Amino acid sequence: MTPVTKTARVGFAYVFAIETAMRAGEIVNLKWKDITGNTAALHMTKNGHGRVVPLTKEAVRLVSLLPRGGAEDSVFQIESAQLDFMFRRATAKALIEDLHFHDSRREALTRLAKKLSPMELAKVSGHRDLRILLNVYYAPDMEAMAARIG
Repeated sequence: MTPVTKTARVGFAYVFAIETAMRAGEIVNLKWKDITGNTAALHMTKNGHGRVVPLTKEAVRLVSLLPRGGAEDSVFQIESAQLDFMFRRATAKALIEDLHFHDSRREALTRLAKKLSPMELAKVSGHRDLRILLNVYYAPDMEAMAARIG
């Protein structure tokens, strides 16, 4: 289903964020020319250093459902203020308290930590300091750890 409204695109952006660990600003600045196959090249990041993010199959599927624009066009066709306002409105309407768009980043990094090494995870997230990555964003599943160690 192609997301026609801005609200639907905000929903797509949130799921895309969970799949990629990209920040809201990185998502709204993503252009069609930045997506090549299973990767997205980020030029405007919070820390000023570009990076290439691998895209999951679900992230690729989401992008494939969006109306394709020109190389310089925004992939999600939403601005930062619109994303923030519409996400807050949607969570309020759904009576969800204390959920922020940035929470998708922690969820994404926790999921990716099950498949990637800490160094690979840092490359995906753009963290140069592993302590911040592991102490702030990584939320290990202690039950799963207990099962693995027997």
